[in-house]
Amino acid sequence: MRVILWMLIFTGLVGGILGLKNSIDQDKLSKELKTQNTIDSLQYHIDSLQYVNDSLVEQYQLFDIIIEPVNYMIDVIDAIMEVESSNNDSAYNAYEDAVGCLQIRKCMVDDINRILKRKDITIRYTYNDRWVRQKSLEMFYIYCGYYKLNTAQQIARCWNGGPRGINNPATVGYWEKVKDKINS
Repeated sequence: MRVILWMLIFTGLVGGILGLKNSIDQDKLSKELKTQNTIDSLQYHIDSLQYVNDSLVEQYQLFDIIIEPVNYMIDVIDAIMEVESSNNDSAYNAYEDAVGCLQIRKCMVDDINRILKRKDITIRYTYNDRWVRQKSLEMFYIYCGYYKLNTAQQIARCWNGGPRGINNPATVGYWEKVKDKINS
């Protein structure tokens, strides 16, 4: 009987020890899973912050080539939009495939993207961006900044006739229209 009693005690102790070990293993596994989830969650946040950082770096790079719109420039932009599209974001000239409030053609988008590539900026504009006023204005500022257009006349004539438009007599009439809008 003593032997049976000792066997029961021993079996109970072994069972208790195994149960305790199993419980410790489950706690350890649970902690490891929580740690892994925390690590995964932190990695996700790090990746998100890196994406935000990359976006901010690109925006900062854009500021290197976009000229700061000064008061006179706002008047010029407004006048150009009035001349080009009557200030209509949905304006479309099928003959020139000119689109949006600034009547941007595909060759202008291509030029802007070439400028951005030359400056090692990864942002690129699409032809559909011409329909979006904010994107059109960004392209306008990039263009003016890159070609160092500083006066209202330079801006208007080069917008109409390309980077050397200031020297093109054909852009004088366009400048007169823009100047009239500025003065009205």
